[in-house]
Order: sequence, then structure tokens, then C-alpha cells
Amino acid sequence: MYLNLINHIRKFIELNENSVEILQKYFKSKSYKKKDFLLKDGQICNDIHFVDKGCLRMYFINNKLNEQITQFAMENWWISDFFSFADNSISPYYIQTVEKSQILSIDSNNLESLFKELPEMERYFRIILQRNVAASQLRIKQMYELSKEEFYLQFCSSFPDFIQRVPQYMVASYLGLTPEYVSELRKKKL
Repeated sequence: MYLNLINHIRKFIELNENSVEILQKYFKSKSYKKKDFLLKDGQICNDIHFVDKGCLRMYFINNKLNEQITQFAMENWWISDFFSFADNSISPYYIQTVEKSQILSIDSNNLESLFKELPEMERYFRIILQRNVAASQLRIKQMYELSKEEFYLQFCSSFPDFIQRVPQYMVASYLGLTPEYVSELRKKKL
């Protein structure tokens, strides 16, 4: 059980079999159907989520009442509103499944208990969060530095699975483009 999570953690830190048993008691596993919500605007984000199988998106509703996707997560990725999770504040985000998904979640109390029982997990989460921040910084840099077409092509080459699994309008929202423009780029690329 939790094989994807265990293997992912082992890429960054060592885990013996005893540690694996300890780790498993802190996570809960849940299946979600397509379009199920893990978080809605106005709720407090009590969990961080590891995608065991499936795909999720995090978005907010902007001033023009459009969905603005800020993050996707596929297998072996983490997703959460970390601000809400860290300070127990109300979230402005939605976290929703894009496809049928199996999610492993841990709440803040269990995370703190896990850190006390397996201190090496703090190192793992530090590494994961550093990588998350670095990816966000790169995305922001590319948004300003690349043309819209270059930004789209960079995304396609870096994340081909998303192009296959995520609807075009969601990719457009994530990249800050219109669905029509993405459609033009896809036709041009073919």
C-alpha cells in the first residue's frame, strides 16, 4: 500500500521498513470521481495531498469571474493551498479532480506527529517545497520572458502528459492564454 508515495520519498531520503510502517499510519487514502472537489473557496485547507493516481487542478475565480488555474498535479505530485494549510486561514482556491483520482492526504496534526516520529520527513518536505517554489519561479520568469507561443511550446515540451490528459481550455487557463489562441497554436504546431 502507498507504493508510489514510498518510492517517491525514497528518491530523496532513506526509509527502512519500520519507517514505512510508521509513515503509512499518518496518511489517509481516498478515491475521487472526475470533477470532485478536495477544497472549495471559503474553506480552510486542512490537508496536503499526494496524487497516487489521477490528475488535479487548483484554481481561483478571478475578477472577470473566470477560472484561473494556478497549479496542476499528476501522479507523484503534491498539491495544497499551503498558505491556508500553514496558518489555518480561509482559502480562496478550489482543488478539483480533472480525472478519476486516488489521493493520499495528511492533515496538519498528523504531519506534525509524523515529523516528531520520523524527523527525516522534514527534510523530504523541505526538498519537495523547494522544488515547488523553484518551478513556480521558473514559470513566472517564462511568462514574462517568452512570447505566448514560446511559453505554450515550452509547456508542451516540458509536460507532454498534461497536453494529452488535460482539456485544452484548462491548459489555456494555466498559461494565461485564451482557449481560442491555444487552439490556433495547436493547429499551427500540427
